[in-house]
Amino acid sequence: MTRCRHFLVSGQVQGVFFRASAESTARRLGLTGWVRNLRDGRVELIACGEAAPLEELERWLWQGPPRARVEQVVSGDIEPQAFRDFEIR
Repeated sequence: MTRCRHFLVSGQVQGVFFRASAESTARRLGLTGWVRNLRDGRVELIACGEAAPLEELERWLWQGPPRARVEQVVSGDIEPQAFRDFEIR
């Protein structure tokens, strides 16, 4: 069953290839959705797919790419949405 989750990632997560790495990770896991930078310095994601890949993505978000310093990941289920693929916004 497809689920969708909303994520907000805080810390040093902009200017460190976080969005590109998140896109690559989500696509590798077969997830759809999007990722974008927010003006307040956080990164926001919506990801949809099966439960196990969503959990794996969340574990990855806590680490991020090598130059990132993740301080917090806030996540929650949202209403299912249809996306064709995973993109950077």
